[in-house]
This record gives sequence, structure tokens and C-alpha cells, in this order.
Amino acid sequence: MKNIKVDFKNARVFEKNVMEYTDKVAEIHKKLHSKAEKKDEFCGWLDLPTNYDKKEFEKIKKSAEKIQKDSDVLLVIGIGGSYLGARAVIESLTNTFYNMQEKETRKLPQILYVGNNLSPNYIMDLIDYISDKDISINVISKSGTTTEPAIAFRIFREILENKYSLKEARERIYITTDKRKGALKELAKKEKYTTFVIPDNIGGRYSVLTAVGLLPIAVAGIDIDELMKGAKFAQDRYSDENLKYNECYKYAVLRNVLYEKEKNIELLVTYEPKMHYFIEWWKQLFGESEGKEQKGIYPSGAEFTTDLHSLGQYIQEGRRNLFETVINIEKSQRDLTLKKEEEDLDNLNYLEGKSLSYINKKAMEGTITAHVDGDVPNIVINMEKLDANNIGQLIYFFELACAMSGEILGVNPFNQPGVEKYKTNMFKLLGKTK
Repeated sequence: MKNIKVDFKNARVFEKNVMEYTDKVAEIHKKLHSKAEKKDEFCGWLDLPTNYDKKEFEKIKKSAEKIQKDSDVLLVIGIGGSYLGARAVIESLTNTFYNMQEKETRKLPQILYVGNNLSPNYIMDLIDYISDKDISINVISKSGTTTEPAIAFRIFREILENKYSLKEARERIYITTDKRKGALKELAKKEKYTTFVIPDNIGGRYSVLTAVGLLPIAVAGIDIDELMKGAKFAQDRYSDENLKYNECYKYAVLRNVLYEKEKNIELLVTYEPKMHYFIEWWKQLFGESEGKEQKGIYPSGAEFTTDLHSLGQYIQEGRRNLFETVINIEKSQRDLTLKKEEEDLDNLNYLEGKSLSYINKKAMEGTITAHVDGDVPNIVINMEKLDANNIGQLIYFFELACAMSGEILGVNPFNQPGVEKYKTNMFKLLGKTK
């Protein structure tokens, strides 16, 4: 098994400046791991790759098999951490055009997402699209009362109940929610829906390796055993409190050292379009964890080479408050080689015999050099290839780095008090009285 490796040589930070955090990191490491078993501390994800519920894990696989057999579409109803992690993994590890492939080619249900916005256009378009298809629903919500997914569930539950018998509709609804309480838990109990648990000690943005993410991921045909093996490998690898030997903690420290140097925007960069939603998951993870008390690095993202033709100018010569973390996937699953043409009208014959993956790598190397020369520090995370094991490692790497980074910053990386403000205003404007 090859592990991900982090290259800090272009981070423009001296090793001695990183190592000054050695004692602080060891102290935070002990503090975090002492909370792993406490229900109200939201650190259960730390030991999850080892201590996950094996019985529920098998139940996830069996439910996924049922959905694969009886459904053309799985609707994942959730917002934020309730869907971003699953979507990140699914789109990283399936065909780029998975949802557009013919059923005979895809062989598995389309995975579509709703409850992540309030757009009537989006919802009506989705209703039109699924009208002649067999569907199942996976509703993911701790409380069951979050506005966007609750509205979506009300709409699509009615569609299911009108399309099938009440008994069959119930058999096509899968609920991922709190183990004991909440509106969704009560409804699931009343209607006898198949249920899965969101653990008490794991918050939404850290929950992708629970049933929250694993059921949709399994329905898409991804090996969830390998995903968990990758996460377990990372759990073991980054268990050393000694900063000298822990690349994950070095990344967390480097972010804070750069922040102290007024580098307050981080771009997570990929040269692989499949990683688009991984960036979206990462943005929530770090943004919701660190953006508190007027502090925090602003998490953004870019997909190169595409965004070099829109953001490249700013990155190269705009305000010098940026740094980049580049995910380098060393081996492409597929490739093709350029051929020579008799008339070299596009002046590309110099690339004869070179593969697209090779050209993409040279674009990456040239961009890193240009940006570093332009005072944009670069951290590079190297992973061998896109597969379930490597993605499992990368998920755990970022979760742990985020927790460490937030603690170094001096904020609680597991709450999100600011999220409620817009809801309070919205409810008031809508006339909600209770």
C-alpha cells in the first residue's frame, strides 16, 4: 500500500519555524485523542476507521445491493456535510460522465442530489427527469428539520407514495439520522423506514466515513472496505504526536505559519476534474471549522489548467495573500498519446509521442514554479492514483489536519455558531412562530 506524501519544499517556510510548534502540537494531539470517546466533543471520527459499527457496515452493503437492483436513481437528500463527502468520493472514483451514461453501460443507479438548495427550477427539473424512473431516497439529517432537505423530503416522499404502493414506497426510503431522537427519527420509527445512524460524537463535516457517506458511495459501486482501509492506514500513520515525523501535523502547522505571514487565503488545487467535489467538501471542512472569532484562512479552490485561463493572472500578480495546496495524482487511470500530423498547422508536432498525462504534469510543474516565483507558496500532496484506498487516506489526512490547525488557531474546530444567523432571519421573514 502506497501512502500519500506531502512535499513542503516550495512552502517558503523554514523548517525551524515549523518545529517551534513541536510542544504545542504534542499537547493538542493528546487533547484531541482524549476526547475521541466522549459523545459531546465531536471527536469520534479520530478512531472511526478502527471502531466503526461493523454490523451497520454490513447493513449498508445489503441496502446498497437492494437499491442497485430495484432503482434507476438514488436521490440523496441532504445539505453540507450530509451530502458533500459522498459526492466528493463518488465523483472522484466513478466515470466523469457516470450519470450521463446509458444504464446498460453504467449498470448501477444514477446518484442525484437534492435538498442542497431552495431553487424551484432545480427541483422541478429533477421531478421531470425522474418521472419515468424507479427511484429510492436516502434522507440524511441529524434533526430532520433543516429547511432545505426537509422541504425536499416532503416533496419527493409524496412523489414516491403516489408512484408506488405505500408499502413499496416505505421500502424505498432510507433514513440516516440520530440514533434516538429528532423529527426524522420519529417519522422513520412510525413509518418503519430502514434507518442508519449519525454517531453522536461526529459532526456533519467529519461524517463522510459513517453511514452519512457510505450508503450513497456503496450504491455507486465503490469499495467501501477499501475506503475504510485507506482511512485506517492514515489513522495509524498520523498517530505520532511528534511533529518531526507527522506530515499531517506539519501541514496544519505550515498553514498557521503562513497565516501569520498574512497568507490568509488557501487554494486547494487539482489538475483532475474528477476532484471538483472533493474541493467542495474540503472547503466546508476548513471553512466551517476555522472561520470563527474574526479568524481563519479562507478556503477556496481551483481546477487547473482550466482556471489558469480565468484566475491565473490574479494568482500570479494580484494581492500576495495566497498560498496553494496542490493535490498531485501521480498516475492517471487512462491516457492517450499525441500523434504527428503531416501539416503542423497547430504547431503541436513537437508533442509527438507524449501522453496527455505527461503534458498535464509539465503544466503542473511549470505552474508551481511560476506561482512560487511570484510569492505564492505551494504545498504539494502526492498520491499514487485515484482509488478508494487513496481517497480514504486523503479524507482522514484533511480531517485530522483541520482539527489540529483549528486548535493551533485557537478556535473550536467542531462547532459552527455562525451558521444559525441566516436561518434566524429567514424564519422571521417567513413568519415561523415556533
